[in-house]
Amino acid sequence: MNYKLVFHILGMILRVEAALMLPATVIAFVTGGGDGLAFLLSAAVTMTVGQGLTMLPGKNMKMQARDGFAAVALCWIVLSLFGALPYTLSGVMPNYVDAVFETVSGFTTTGATVLTAIEGQPSGILFWRAQTQWMGGMGVLVLALALVPKLGEGSVYLMRAESPGPIKSKLTPRINDTAKILYSIYIGLTAAEVVCLKIAGMPWFDSVIHAFTTISTGGFSVKNASIAAYESLTIEWIIIVFMFLSGVNFALLYFALLRNFRAVFESEELRSYTFMTVGASALIAANLVFHASWALDARTVTDSVFQVVTLMTTTGYMTYDYVLWPTFSQVILILVMFAGGCAGSTAGGIKQIRVVLLFKNLRREVQRILHPRVVKTIKSDGERVDEPILSGITLFFFAYIFILLAGALVVAWDDVGFTAAFTASLTCISNVGPAFDVLGPTCNFFFLSNGSKIFLSASMLLGRLEIMPLLLLLFPSLWKKR
Repeated sequence: MNYKLVFHILGMILRVEAALMLPATVIAFVTGGGDGLAFLLSAAVTMTVGQGLTMLPGKNMKMQARDGFAAVALCWIVLSLFGALPYTLSGVMPNYVDAVFETVSGFTTTGATVLTAIEGQPSGILFWRAQTQWMGGMGVLVLALALVPKLGEGSVYLMRAESPGPIKSKLTPRINDTAKILYSIYIGLTAAEVVCLKIAGMPWFDSVIHAFTTISTGGFSVKNASIAAYESLTIEWIIIVFMFLSGVNFALLYFALLRNFRAVFESEELRSYTFMTVGASALIAANLVFHASWALDARTVTDSVFQVVTLMTTTGYMTYDYVLWPTFSQVILILVMFAGGCAGSTAGGIKQIRVVLLFKNLRREVQRILHPRVVKTIKSDGERVDEPILSGITLFFFAYIFILLAGALVVAWDDVGFTAAFTASLTCISNVGPAFDVLGPTCNFFFLSNGSKIFLSASMLLGRLEIMPLLLLLFPSLWKKR
């Protein structure tokens, strides 16, 4: 590994993080919440360490794939460790493990929280929670590539390691230009939602917070009751629309802006995503009407659609406690948590494209048994999918299930019940947020042991980075100096 280059990238990212602590610092001092000094000290410490790392001498700045994967994995770990400082120094979370859990949940846009009284927290802390999700939604390294001078040809390795999905593509020949396009769309969607929510009657501060956590599909709210606190169908449908858009591959949103609608409508992943959203919503609405005696009205339809979209896009807001729904509806919600949104979006989960390709690969294997001599290739959007990609998807799915079961086993040690343990692990590796049973949308993760919180924090990072970058850190050959 090129240690000096990796340290340089770590330092650069820490300086970006320190700079992005300043808005929360200003808000903290203006509102007088008592957390201003904590943010100021956190920013100073983060900037000092970052500056020191970037000043380490080194001439070889050429990046290879292993350097990119190591840098991305280490950056997300270091960002979480330093991003937790405001919570601890302000006294909001004296337990540093809780602070790290909250920060990891923010950066990975998971939305699982250990805060028991959200509405009583200082404004600076609430803004920082939301901002960590907004920073992590599109990717912290992608943000750095858009803000700072390019790192040469090796910057493509950073984007490949951080961008979700099995198939990587660039919108432009230059990776920095691609990063700027992605963040331009990201910022545009955020600004549009802020305006829409304000028009619908939400206060300015709340509008900004919820726009940050909607577009990033994070789900942190400023209300204990989440979106249900506003009791507004208009606000809920605005958030539904923006959650759905945020779960779409941003490349397709870019093509839509260029009026290349053919590329949008021909996307198999988008069709799968849309079909699953509509189908799951209809099934839950029918289940509530026929088995729970709900009226078939606007509230039933809205709650059904909202909970499907918020869990499929792994946002994690709440308008109704779905733990009280019939078992059939709860199982559907668990299935959409597995699937997640589209690759290249801010959503988590396995990703729709992997689900589509896994089914296509299954069908091909069945056909091979029936017709051994037939050679059949798998295509996605009319283009052949290489066999290494298909093998990678299979390995990813195995690793995903293994980590999910391991997490369930760890949380089960806290004796929270099977449903809570299993869905807690699922919600963390899929970056969803709320789980089921005693860890449902009206509850939090505060009462779990430190061991469970640490493992679930690792699961959130593994899910956000899609396992491989963090997994590579465990291989001694990665750390050999070159």
